[in-house]
Amino acid sequence: MIRRCAALIAVVTLAACETLPPDKLVSGPPPAAALTSTPVPVAPPPTVEVPPAPISPLRASSWDAIPGWRDDNPQLAWSAFVTSCSALKNQSAWQSVCSVAAAFNEPARDTLYRFFELNFTPYQLVNPDGSDSGLVTGYYEPLLHGSRTRSTRYRYPVYGVPEDLLVIDVGELYPELKNMRLRGRLEGRRVVPYFNRAQIDEGSAAVAGKEIVWVEDAVELFFLQIQGSGRVKLDSGETILLGYADQNGYPYRSIGRLLVDRGDLPLERASMQGIKAWARQNPAKLQDLLNYNASYVFFRELSPDLPGPLGALGVPLTARRSIAVDARHIPLGAPVFLATTMPNSRQPLQRLMLAQDTGGAIRGAVRADFFWGFGDEAAALAGGMRQTGKMWVLLPKDYPLQN
Repeated sequence: MIRRCAALIAVVTLAACETLPPDKLVSGPPPAAALTSTPVPVAPPPTVEVPPAPISPLRASSWDAIPGWRDDNPQLAWSAFVTSCSALKNQSAWQSVCSVAAAFNEPARDTLYRFFELNFTPYQLVNPDGSDSGLVTGYYEPLLHGSRTRSTRYRYPVYGVPEDLLVIDVGELYPELKNMRLRGRLEGRRVVPYFNRAQIDEGSAAVAGKEIVWVEDAVELFFLQIQGSGRVKLDSGETILLGYADQNGYPYRSIGRLLVDRGDLPLERASMQGIKAWARQNPAKLQDLLNYNASYVFFRELSPDLPGPLGALGVPLTARRSIAVDARHIPLGAPVFLATTMPNSRQPLQRLMLAQDTGGAIRGAVRADFFWGFGDEAAALAGGMRQTGKMWVLLPKDYPLQN
């Protein structure tokens, strides 16, 4: 679901970055769960008082107020929660609950209900205007075809991070800019914005020699950057995993929105599939369209032993149980209950998710990107998902909230 970048432009481009997603697709009815009467321990409050970054806006809620809370099977999200704990367990606010979770061995469904209800408090996410609904989109891990060497077929490079890209963390000097980073390059003694997409594709950036692999389709490469991770199948039969490494610092701009605004695509066709179809029909106009999104993602090759690409939390994402969120409002790693609908449908999609990723287009408190996993089905679901949803973040008891 893997790393993607949210950015702002100042004298130099200011960017808050993330990484990206999969495991196995989770489908079908939840497995039967044995009931248990074993008491669930309640985590003691954290012993170290180290306040995390401010989180807002939150509205105190209750378990009964969460639609579908008792209909979902938390067993299906448990491995993703344990994965979150592998990254959170040393943070004071999460130590106790993660310690309790580590003691469980294949917990039953009712045991997990009690674990969350005793150790967590639900807070509903709300927008600045007080509304509680927002946009839920989807993403996936694409498969491209490529080669380690350039050819007439494989001529579009996937780049690693260029040597001249500067990343300056300003959080130590300005705490209010925590998680914000300057991206740029040196021009004499001045730090200036890094090269944009058009300049990189034209060869202005110092990317020669940074090619990881060459792929056959410019549009597929563009969407690989949007997704933030993916797989490339080589002619040799080998498949390599690519994960987000960095970004040039420019904010994400939607080419789908541009096509709609220009009248080139109706809104109902402005999906990933619709954009790809437009590109096939308009090859001469394609590069100008891609250049509209000046944001450019650089990759790194990941270990083939990973179960999937990495999210911003630094752990592999779980298909259909991981989401990307705006980390200014939801702490990475936290459980989030999402109440939305299936892509292009009114069928309820209400389940416990884990906030394990971020994304350049994921901005706002009530905003999520649903990771569907790998494969054609995941691509179809992700490409068609543009739903309305509500969200509840589950935080440990005595979590040090700040206003």
